[in-house]
This record gives sequence, structure tokens and C-alpha cells, in this order.
Amino acid sequence: MQNRQMGPDGPFVSALGIGAMSFSDMYGPTTKEQSFAILDRAVDAGITHIDTANIYGRGVSETVIGEWLANRGGENPFFIATKASITSDADGNRTFDNSPEHLEAELDQSLTRLGLDCVDLFYIHRRDPRFEIEEVSETLIGLMKKGKIKSFGYSEIAPSSLRRAQAVHPVAAVQNEYSLSTRAPDLGLVQNCAETRTAMVAFSPVGRGLLTDTPPSAERIAASVFLRDNPRFTGRAYQDNLKRMELLQSLARDMGISTAGLAIAWVLSRGDNVIAIPGTRSVEHLNEMLQGTEKTLSTSDLEAIETALPVGWASGDRYGPAQWNGPEQYC
Repeated sequence: MQNRQMGPDGPFVSALGIGAMSFSDMYGPTTKEQSFAILDRAVDAGITHIDTANIYGRGVSETVIGEWLANRGGENPFFIATKASITSDADGNRTFDNSPEHLEAELDQSLTRLGLDCVDLFYIHRRDPRFEIEEVSETLIGLMKKGKIKSFGYSEIAPSSLRRAQAVHPVAAVQNEYSLSTRAPDLGLVQNCAETRTAMVAFSPVGRGLLTDTPPSAERIAASVFLRDNPRFTGRAYQDNLKRMELLQSLARDMGISTAGLAIAWVLSRGDNVIAIPGTRSVEHLNEMLQGTEKTLSTSDLEAIETALPVGWASGDRYGPAQWNGPEQYC
């Protein structure tokens, strides 16, 4: 397993981690036993990084991880990251809270669910416009001084915001959707992270299941809280995307690798500070993605991938209107 540094002064973790949103029912029904099996396989494969959040299943993801750790007698083989700041108002509308009181209270609950005294990495899940990012960074520094977190990062922020945060304190990681179907980070964020040695943590590196040999069926999409309203997975756009995917699937077959593995290999080729955190509900799918950690893409391989799926090939936006509430748009 390749290892990559989590931030300019951070520890080395596996280049492939586990995105644990799939431990809840966000992408369809799953069970604790399935999640435990994935964690067991991850350890066997040398994966040392797991990413979760307080809102994944309203704490379900963190609770599952905490129970798995407890079953090991408290032995923790993972660098664990979690996130906070997404909340809701009295009417149930999604809002964001970067206040010191909210962040620490949510972190304390996460630590309880995980059964930990400290997390390795704590992300601001979404920016709260009421607080300047410098102020939020100072809050996170305070949590480090209290021994509750070892490092901090931000999710879905613009390069300009990263530069401002970096001026206060080194930022260990920035987390953004990044894959062959979502290339926006190439317009500044990937470059900025490389310059500052900030880890670029790519979530949904297999395009939420699109960049695989078995893209989500209509039934799977309908069962997913997230996918059923996503423009890229509905109507004509999805049919067009499936047609384009045949090109990548054919290319993967020619290379002797799964399509998901090829998608992972492409993400990892984008820089030695790039880390992929795919989610999955099955050990079989995890094994497919692990193939990507063993594949070094040549210049001709990358050219063939670019020919099959050039920049801007995907139909439909990566988020619907409601899902765009929060991420910083910079291009």
C-alpha cells in the first residue's frame, strides 16, 4: 500500500482510505456487519485512514466505527478524521454553525460515539458565512491545545479560503469531490494544496459509483437519499453518462484492471499529496478499488483515459440546488 503525508507536518497514511458515509444508509441500505467486514478487510489491505462525520446517518457512521474499535479492545489501527458544522434550524432547513461552542459540543459527541479521547483530524464540513476563516482556524487551534484534535482541515473550500487559513496555521487537509467526472479542483485547489503540502483528500473518487463496472441501477438510485435527486444520476443526463462510461470500462478491460481501480489509479496519479477516500458497502467493491493502488499509469495510459473521458465529459451537475448549499464555488 502506498503511503502519503497528511499535511506538511503530519503522519503518513495509506493513499487509499475509507469514506464512511456509506456506513449509514445515504447510498442505500447497509448493515453493521457489512461495515465491520469492510473495516476488517481495510486493515488486512494496509488501509490506515478512515473518514467519517457527525451527520452521516445522524451519528450512525461514527457509532459503527466506535463499536468496531471497542470489539478490538480499544486497539485503533486507523488515522481517524471526522467533521462537524452542518446542522439545521427549527424548520428543518440545513444551516451551518462554525461557532466555537457548536464545534466543540459536536466534537465531544463525536468522540463519545467513536470511543476516543482525541481524533487525528477534524474538518470544518462547511463554512459558516458569519465567521471569517481566520477566526475559525483560531477555534480549531484551541481544540488542538485542549488535546481533542491533532490537526484540522476544511471541506469544500475555495483556494482563496485555503490561503487565508494557511496564513494562520498549517492546514493538514482539504477535502473535495475529485474524480474523472468531477475535475473542478484542477482549477486552483489541487495546485494550491501541492504548493503548501496540504493533503488533497478526494472524496467520491469513483464518481459515486458511476466510474465502475456496475454503475448504480435505477433501483439503487431510487433507494439512495443522495443519488435520487442528483442531476448526474437522473433522466437523460444519466443515460448519456452510462454511454460514455462504456469507453472507460473498455479501456480498463484492456489494461487488466477493474474500472473502479482505474478511476482510483487516476486520482492517485494527480499528485503525491492526493489521497482517495472512496465509500463502499461491500468488500468486493473495496477489492476492486484496491487494484488502483497497485497500478502505475504511464503517459500513454493517461492520454488514453483523457481521450475516453476528456475534461467536461459528464452530463449533469454534481450537485442539485439544495446540495449546493454550503460548498464554496470558485470557478
